[in-house]
Amino acid sequence: MIIAVTNRTLAVHSFLEQIQRVIEQRPDRIILREKDLLEYEYKNLAVQVIHLCETANIPCILHTYWNVAVQLHHDKIHLPLSVLLQGIPKEKFSMIGASVHSVEEAILAQEAGATYITAGHIFATDCKKGVPPREIEFFREVCSHVSIPVFGIGGMTPEKEAMIMEANGAGICMMSQFMRL
Repeated sequence: MIIAVTNRTLAVHSFLEQIQRVIEQRPDRIILREKDLLEYEYKNLAVQVIHLCETANIPCILHTYWNVAVQLHHDKIHLPLSVLLQGIPKEKFSMIGASVHSVEEAILAQEAGATYITAGHIFATDCKKGVPPREIEFFREVCSHVSIPVFGIGGMTPEKEAMIMEANGAGICMMSQFMRL
């Protein structure tokens, strides 16, 4: 499974055109990760991206702003672990993702109600310049400590999906690959 993760600052076209290009690649899901926007700006963008994703029959997962998801009656959210741990109305969501960076965080996320997690960064990536990657053994360790799906993030390419799957992962999340189409 391949999840596209957005980042407007990396987009080489207008953002909505970039989303359309991503959709044409048929990822399994799209996470709208524009956490630098103010909440009302994010909501306006989310309405447009959700529409594009629904038209293409690709699930859209909102990020960070769970209030926006509730307002839009959208039941898929991805959160920083710190936000998930603050407590959200879990009954409003069919899918709750969380970003983790250690085995301990993965266990916490699962206990807090995450239905899947992203773990990383696994490989070197321009998005985390100068920060050493955690490598595949870290990913394998995370997968062995939780019973929910774990997606690898950080330096992912379609060619690395097999390594993630061999480590008992559920799939990969790619940002740069999709934002530079």
